Amino acid sequence: MDSNVNNTAKFDYNMESLNEAREIIAQVYQSLKEKGYNPNNQLIGYILSGDPTYITNHNNARSLIRKIERDELLEEILNVYLQVIDL
Repeated sequence: MDSNVNNTAKFDYNMESLNEAREIIAQVYQSLKEKGYNPNNQLIGYILSGDPTYITNHNNARSLIRKIERDELLEEILNVYLQVIDL
């Protein structure tokens, strides 16, 4: 059995990358809204599946969202959520 199973993995992130993710999420959110989509549902679909067709091409949103790894998008969303609930 692997002895590392009981150790906690450490996840480090790059603040510059998170700021870029925040900007991209805002732009993509706005583009989805402009096209009449539910931005929350579309972003969740993209993050869970990795299928870029959940994101509109309007305002180049699909290309923008693909500049950031899905885990970075999820990390930024979680980071903002935790700030809002003050944890």
